[in-house]
Amino acid sequence: MLLADRFLDIRRDPYSEEVLARGGDFEAHSVLQRTGFIAVVRVHETYHRAPTGLADRDEDRLATDAVARLRATGYHVDCDEDFDTDSRPASYLPLGSSVAHLAERIREATTTDETAEALTELTAAHDGILAALEEVLTATADFHDGLGQTADPHIARRLRYPADEHLRIIRTDLADTRNTLADRHAPHPGRSTCSAEVPATERERSAVCACPPPPRTLPAPPPPVAAGLRR
Repeated sequence: MLLADRFLDIRRDPYSEEVLARGGDFEAHSVLQRTGFIAVVRVHETYHRAPTGLADRDEDRLATDAVARLRATGYHVDCDEDFDTDSRPASYLPLGSSVAHLAERIREATTTDETAEALTELTAAHDGILAALEEVLTATADFHDGLGQTADPHIARRLRYPADEHLRIIRTDLADTRNTLADRHAPHPGRSTCSAEVPATERERSAVCACPPPPRTLPAPPPPVAAGLRR
């Protein structure tokens, strides 16, 4: 049975004339954002709308592109006839997937060296992910400095603040964590790898590996019996 979050609806609202997209999970929301939609977060739902100031033909093109990309990713999309398409563009892993892969490497790590190696991709001084993120924030702040509206310099300062303060703290803490792990050279006691080899000293002939038996769990004690009323 298909899950409800695999369904979306993309239509032009008959009252506001806005092109709106409703439904879907976080992956679908990412597809919508990458095609140009803007997320609108409310208490009980998150939906997406086309950017303001677009001509009708540009809104139609944006919605049609979203329908094609969502269907190519396996979503079921109901839409206006103007947005319907048989196109199924090729999809590529976004840049964020490469970063998320580091989390998977850390989840599967069995030694401090493996985790330190993954964290190095984040904390490398010149070309690490956090260094690149600082560059993006600074470049966006520089962009706002020259836009010319009254609020733009304020937005630029707000963008530089996390780059100069919060991001620097995160980089320092993660770099210290990475360096500490790199010095330990120790296996994780709860993530030992199985060699699938049975040692010669193994007493159980049916054993298929050298892993120790799981810890014995004691049964939970019975709930206390309430004392009866004394007569």
